[in-house]
Amino acid sequence: MEAGRVLGHENLGKVTEVGKAVCQVKVGDYFTGACLTVNPDTAGGAYGFAGMGPYEGGQAEYLRVPYADFNCPRLPDDAEEKQNDYVMLADIFPTGYHATELAGVQPGESVVIYGSGPVGLMAAYSSILKGAAKVIVVDRHPDRLALAEQIGAIAVDDSDGDHVERILALTDGEGADRGCECVGYQCHDPAGHEHAEMTMNDLVKSVRATGSLGVVGVFVSEDPGAPDPLAHQGKLAFDFGAFWSKGQRMATGQANVKAYNRQSCNLIHAGKAEPSFIGSHELALDDAADAYAWFDAREHGWTKVILNPASKVTAAKPAKGRAAGKATAAQR
Repeated sequence: MEAGRVLGHENLGKVTEVGKAVCQVKVGDYFTGACLTVNPDTAGGAYGFAGMGPYEGGQAEYLRVPYADFNCPRLPDDAEEKQNDYVMLADIFPTGYHATELAGVQPGESVVIYGSGPVGLMAAYSSILKGAAKVIVVDRHPDRLALAEQIGAIAVDDSDGDHVERILALTDGEGADRGCECVGYQCHDPAGHEHAEMTMNDLVKSVRATGSLGVVGVFVSEDPGAPDPLAHQGKLAFDFGAFWSKGQRMATGQANVKAYNRQSCNLIHAGKAEPSFIGSHELALDDAADAYAWFDAREHGWTKVILNPASKVTAAKPAKGRAAGKATAAQR
């Protein structure tokens, strides 16, 4: 990320001005800023995101939106009332849902999810929305696991290292039908040592034979600062033998957010989904740097931060789930 770039790829705002070529979007409309096709280097793009195009992010008073008729999904008339739900459409809700699509989650199945950060919690929530009979979430942060339990998932703390055995016990010794990896290359053991392959190998062990895996945790093509020489080249010590012998399937990749926007928006509008439950703090834009520091440190209770340029709050404040204001940007 270049110095001086404006961050913020998860955006919600109220239109204040439109260009002459814009036909459908009107001043006063609320919209959510999803990933977009504006990057000359690849098919995907995003606002204020490293390597994903030149457009600045939304953690600012104003956001410039290119190709607005395509890139401005207009929100229903309850947009102002449900801002903290709708802003999750910009990335985190669709990404969690994407994990369940990659894994092939079906009604009545069991699902194990590694990671209960915002993406993992949205994968658990999406699995429940899709009718999964049993959703198991693995992590070691008590506040995040408590949120998983709050939505009806089974929380498994991996601090003691017996989490795979506990998952097998919860699934009649066979493993879950489906698995989602929502951690990525920076996963680490309870002592804090990084092992890029850890959650992938645990997921293979935790999913039954012929089951399927959906991987949305970020894995990079190179990680020069990693402690593992393999990871320097973007490679993993993946247990492919166990994966192959169990006849499992895997799908990976970044979410095409716009593919899920309309359906997810309808669920929120109908009152069937309230993804704002993951929001722990709503802060003024001036508090962004401190919010990043607290979130990066995994401080207790900092699960998802909402930055509201219209807010005058200058200290940590729990998000209420229904914020008022003219623009909102969620920090992943």
